[in-house]
Amino acid sequence: MSQPTTAASSTRSLPATVGKSELTLVVPPTEASAKTAERGFRFWMVMLAICSSLFLSALELTAVSTALPTIVHDLHGTDFVWAASAYSLAATALLPASGGLAQVFGRRAAMLLALALFALGSALCGAARSMDWLVAARAVQGAGGGGLLALSSIIISDLVPLRERAMYNGLIGVTWAFAGALGPLVGGGLAEGGHWRWLFYLNLPVSGIAAVLVIVFLKLRTPEGSLSEKLGRMDWIGNALIIASSCAVVIGLTWGGVRYAWTSAKVLVPLVLGLAGMALFVVYEAKVARHPLVPLALLSNRTSLSGYVQTFICPVVVLAAVYFVPTYLQACKGTSPIRSGVLELPYAFTMGAVLVLTGGTIAARKAYRAQLWAGWAAFVLAMGLLSTVRADTPTAHLVGYTVLLGAASGIVYAATYFPVLAPLPVAENAHALALFAFFRSFAGVWGVTIGTAVVQTQLGRRLPPDFVEHFPGGVAIAYSAIPVIPTLPEPLRAQVTAAFGDSLVVLWQVMTGIAAIGLVASLFMKGLPLHTQVDESWGIEEKHAPPRKLELPKEMV
Repeated sequence: MSQPTTAASSTRSLPATVGKSELTLVVPPTEASAKTAERGFRFWMVMLAICSSLFLSALELTAVSTALPTIVHDLHGTDFVWAASAYSLAATALLPASGGLAQVFGRRAAMLLALALFALGSALCGAARSMDWLVAARAVQGAGGGGLLALSSIIISDLVPLRERAMYNGLIGVTWAFAGALGPLVGGGLAEGGHWRWLFYLNLPVSGIAAVLVIVFLKLRTPEGSLSEKLGRMDWIGNALIIASSCAVVIGLTWGGVRYAWTSAKVLVPLVLGLAGMALFVVYEAKVARHPLVPLALLSNRTSLSGYVQTFICPVVVLAAVYFVPTYLQACKGTSPIRSGVLELPYAFTMGAVLVLTGGTIAARKAYRAQLWAGWAAFVLAMGLLSTVRADTPTAHLVGYTVLLGAASGIVYAATYFPVLAPLPVAENAHALALFAFFRSFAGVWGVTIGTAVVQTQLGRRLPPDFVEHFPGGVAIAYSAIPVIPTLPEPLRAQVTAAFGDSLVVLWQVMTGIAAIGLVASLFMKGLPLHTQVDESWGIEEKHAPPRKLELPKEMV
């Protein structure tokens, strides 16, 4: 596998006059200095298309979870797990491939494909007549949603140098946080009104508008060559290995403790095969692949490796909190699903505000380490405070702790991007960001799975035996019992709520330890300067300039 050219071995010096002093700019020959002038109308239309696409993806992810019980009831379903996980499964498995598609076929073609898949999946979900139909449609939708997540980051990296990217990432973060806060309310409202199909149909016009904006304004340079040549540059074996391995691992994690016991062969076999397949994928990419899907140079330095570890740890903690804070509110405080969503709004709004603030500090100071250290320290503190919450703790205390958690989430989500990319040449943006999105998506599965395993195990030990015998084992203990808790006589009700509160304490203690791993990982990154260049190969075609052919790197020919 060819290594990326380093700045020390392939740079040229250019004089640049600033006032009366002369500076020497070191610019790699395959890159162009980014324009610092005010960005034009076309750029902002591209940003609008990206924000619209990400808003759809985030809204879908959070709104469907609230509406799912109504959807399953209307479709006469019994197993809701796959309706929820099919989206994440498809998104996670196909994320690495999106970087390869963008690199070979161009950003616009890959973005349009992702939008088309998302729109097709939405239409099929809205028209679903059975649970099997819905699960298949959610997989199609997830394939598009995962592509939108990765390609949006890739396109921004093409247009904005790393040094200036923090503020634009903040804008993306606000879009995501707003959609995440709005999703449960929209999903619950449409479900209660019997109009859940419109939750999917409303995606169609917005997807259409985003596609038009992409077609008209996203005129980035694309690789030359015939279709057969481009197909030949795709890492088909690598794609097959990572997709199959990811699917096997996610299936094992989804089934474990929910449908089958963790010791069941139906859980252990896909987990073992999936992890073995991932190990084989790493060996294949390093030793065999001519055009590797994930060049191991991405993980060859300690700063990028630290960034990827932090990228993985953050969603594990956040998703556990997002799923199990409502569990606490409904089981221990008797709140309704809509009310528990309202109580989570301070978390979402704090996260969005801190995302923007963190982006501003990175843009101003051109540094990221102090922010990440502060974010991880806040993570450990927030989870430690949550571990003090019992069934009789005032709700205001819990909400306050989640506000601190939102601040920590906003800092880390905004800043992990920079240690990943700072050590790498800008030509590796597509592969690096696709892997970044893969780690972030895959981590969410682990967060929910670890949380479910801990809570189920603890509830099995703590719930009164005469209460447990009325419910089936597995996940039903944690969730089927919640609606009946307010109807229980005392002292049984107090015993059950105490069991839920004490079980969740153990979960928060586990997540405190996992957050501490993120803090330790952050200590290994270096404070590297942020790029002032973008990859000229993928810039916007200017109207006054003749079309510029994109010459592929020698190793891709």
